[in-house]
Amino acid sequence: MSPQHTADFLIVANRLPVDRVVHDDGSVDWRRSPGGLVTAIEPVMRAHDGAWIGWSGGTDEEIEPFVEDEMTLVPVPLSEQEVEEFYEGFSNATLWPLYHDLVAKPEFHREWWEAYVRVNRRFAERTAAAAADGATVWVQDYQLQLVPAMLRELRPDLRIGFFLHIPFPPLELFQQIPWRRQLLEGLLGADLVGFQRPNNAQNFVRLVRQRVGHKTHRDLVYLPDGRTVEAAAFPISIDAKGLEQLARTEEVAARAKEIREQLGNPRHVLLGVDRLDYTKGIYSRLRAFGELLEEGAISVEDAVFVQVATPSRERVDQYRRLRDEVDRLVGRINGDLGQLGRPAIHYLHTSQPREEMAALFRAADVCVVTPLADGMNLVAKEYVVARYDGGGALVLSEFAGAAGELRQAFMVNPYDINGMKGAILEAMRARPQELARRMKAMRRTVIENDVADWAQKFLDTLAMERPHHEKHVRPTHATE
Repeated sequence: MSPQHTADFLIVANRLPVDRVVHDDGSVDWRRSPGGLVTAIEPVMRAHDGAWIGWSGGTDEEIEPFVEDEMTLVPVPLSEQEVEEFYEGFSNATLWPLYHDLVAKPEFHREWWEAYVRVNRRFAERTAAAAADGATVWVQDYQLQLVPAMLRELRPDLRIGFFLHIPFPPLELFQQIPWRRQLLEGLLGADLVGFQRPNNAQNFVRLVRQRVGHKTHRDLVYLPDGRTVEAAAFPISIDAKGLEQLARTEEVAARAKEIREQLGNPRHVLLGVDRLDYTKGIYSRLRAFGELLEEGAISVEDAVFVQVATPSRERVDQYRRLRDEVDRLVGRINGDLGQLGRPAIHYLHTSQPREEMAALFRAADVCVVTPLADGMNLVAKEYVVARYDGGGALVLSEFAGAAGELRQAFMVNPYDINGMKGAILEAMRARPQELARRMKAMRRTVIENDVADWAQKFLDTLAMERPHHEKHVRPTHATE
């Protein structure tokens, strides 16, 4: 993108949709990142000559805008200290635990907040420079909550949307943040603020009313300058068609059969797939499985648990501690309950390619998705789509956003270990007809609401004109 060239449609996200690949000869290449967001947005970007603003993943480097896979990418530089304070600090040690129901204790540091403000401003400035007159800008996620207001100040002509991929907390938790008002006012720079679930949108509107003092009515916020901001739920989804096509390939079918053979052909293969994160409930889930073995409800000849835990934020203390705890638990369960050549738990602390994940979904009789709190959880949806054969059972936490849509799953409270044990056993013992009935209904839900529909619904809503109210007129039926 030359300084003169601007885009009509821009995505602003913490990361660019590409990963840097350094070859043996030292040359650098870029490879598209896996992920539903890129898949959903790519057709819109191509149709509108779009641009993607984000951090490249490196530090202390200034990279010129470039085109990769026909997408214009505008890198935003971060220093080593900013990665530490803005990303690892405020984003992931302050906001992340607080937005996930205080599963871990959030830390509040003024210098982290200052870095968050500074980096958000840099993102806003890069976006303002890259946007054509009247462009549509879609800002993504919790790392960039100040960008909408900063961008509106720089470019009032833009149409600005914001989507939060993680939960949004209730008033009692949010008000702990010393900079709570600034965050709310940052989000109010958008015309449309999207959330995963309706109660998240309600939390936001209630906080704006009580903490900022603006008039609200249902999902609308009325600002003193006459602007109206809408807050609404848009549950995110997956590329259902692409995943099903992959799951149906002969290679994936052969690999799924091979996985079961490598596991010793047990009657039941249970599967967990998560980032190694304390919100995902990995420890409790493995503990429940270990207790079922200890009590003799299942045996290692009968059932094996495969846990894929993708490395995550390994420089953050809480994540290092979690890894140690899970390592010790897996070692204890395998040491006490495994047999020669038959460990009870196969634990993979690596990221797996899409083909391998599709094969694991095909191979697993029960997928156990038990986060303590989660905006959505796309693994649950991926498992359902990959099981086009109608087999398989989904054990799902009622605190995952996906629980609102996948109502035929075996629901659990992830804090209730006994309840989780019961649900796992029920899923393992359910009759094939019962499983097929549940799976058919869940598959229909996901296929009819895939990631392209999610993006289209959000952008259609963003494009709608909201009434510009007069600042001296009180909204009718405004909620007090």
